[in-house]
Amino acid sequence: MVEQSDRAPLLDWEEIPAGAPAPTLPPERGYVSRGANCRALGTTAPGTGWSTSPGGPGAFPSAAVSGEADSAAASAETVRVGPCWDAHSPVKGESRLTGWETGGPEKEPATSVPEWEEKDQIVAVFVVTFDTRSGNIVEWCLPQDADLVGVEFKSMASGSHRISSDFIYFRKSSYFGLACFANMPVESALERGARMKSVGILSPSYTLLYRYMHFLENQVRHQLESPGHYTQLEAFYEDKKGVLPIGNGAATSLQPVHWLPSINRCMHPEMKITHPAGCMSQFIKFFGEQMIVLWKFALLRKRILIFSPPPVGVVCYRVYGCCCLANVSLPGIGVSVPEFRPFFYINVADIEVLENEVSYVACTTEKIFEEKKGLYDVYVDNQNVRTHHENLQPLLRINGADRDKYRKLSEQRQMLLYSQEVDRDCSSNEEDLFILFFMEQNNRIFQILSEVSASQDKTLTEEHMRGMGLDPQGDRSFLIDLLEVYGIDVMLVIDNPCCP
Repeated sequence: MVEQSDRAPLLDWEEIPAGAPAPTLPPERGYVSRGANCRALGTTAPGTGWSTSPGGPGAFPSAAVSGEADSAAASAETVRVGPCWDAHSPVKGESRLTGWETGGPEKEPATSVPEWEEKDQIVAVFVVTFDTRSGNIVEWCLPQDADLVGVEFKSMASGSHRISSDFIYFRKSSYFGLACFANMPVESALERGARMKSVGILSPSYTLLYRYMHFLENQVRHQLESPGHYTQLEAFYEDKKGVLPIGNGAATSLQPVHWLPSINRCMHPEMKITHPAGCMSQFIKFFGEQMIVLWKFALLRKRILIFSPPPVGVVCYRVYGCCCLANVSLPGIGVSVPEFRPFFYINVADIEVLENEVSYVACTTEKIFEEKKGLYDVYVDNQNVRTHHENLQPLLRINGADRDKYRKLSEQRQMLLYSQEVDRDCSSNEEDLFILFFMEQNNRIFQILSEVSASQDKTLTEEHMRGMGLDPQGDRSFLIDLLEVYGIDVMLVIDNPCCP
């Protein structure tokens, strides 16, 4: 039986007041899926925060709107609608259409894009197909000389033949990619009854890839129904291709939060990628108290590998959720530790790369990774979190402080949901709550450690540990590892639990 993966919403660009009818958009040239669930995310202007609730009133008339998140979003201050991949509509009430969409020359916007907007830098666009004789192959790409070795496997996950559609985040060298996969039954003996393709893009940063999710979904369906027609993809690349500085080989990935001068209630814009409504809610419910175990491993910058069968898209969001556990906003904290880097989806072609990584979080559909224990520190199979390192075994045990943290997070989440439903307060959301909860927890730990380290005796007591929200006995090994990883000079004075 073919399964349907979680779909991602569409983030579009025209801002309209809540409650106002969505403007009628001119029909796009080229293929558009009329049944697509075109949802909008909230405004991203500085000071207003990142609203990630899908927009009910701002969705296209053909969009299916349902669920609690949709009804809550209906009262949000602003929503965005617009063309499926045009990234900016800076003039309120105006859709900016590119030349290939309107059939005429592109018009300059009346105002410039806000300075806080990260610029588009699409460095490659490609189509991958499954060939019954050759396997996964790149059938088309721009630029034609792009290094896409391995992308044919990253953008079409192992086991994808069992599902109808999926989306995949991945990393290729110093770039990040997003691909949309679709599987269509066909009456063809040569194709063995199924045609499978993926359409994807590469960029130096994954923070803007979500903007083109809907476009890629439409294009992969277009490629399945009309193979070999690349006109829209060519126009897309010409409009969005990035001009990178010479010698720029480093990926502009999600940076550690410690470099930010200040953190607003709803985070810095670069701290978000798109996700289905309730992504963090699903993350909390899926892992439960085990999420606190993952938090400790993330803070220690361990190599975390998540296994799951397809679909891969929802698992990529678990990778992102793990990254959100380790944010610290205190100046100077974490500058000497390895960056906790998201690799998103990986396969056997990434083994050589992973052998040199000291800190990462990734997901895979290939069970063979479980046997390659030298590539990871923590292996997550469904809700089962385990490690083969003996010194990390104590971190797997849930203690009283862990349960208290999970209880507080759950209570805050319930209060938020109550305020959204009863008071119609949509000024914040579960994603912000989740990220800030762990950031504040991390800040508290490192603030106390910094103060003790700066004192004369440098003695860390049980009272200090309780002040950090840690269990003096159960979190002893965690704290010892934390001090070593971050190079903090304090003396731990806590009674040995084995002694009376």
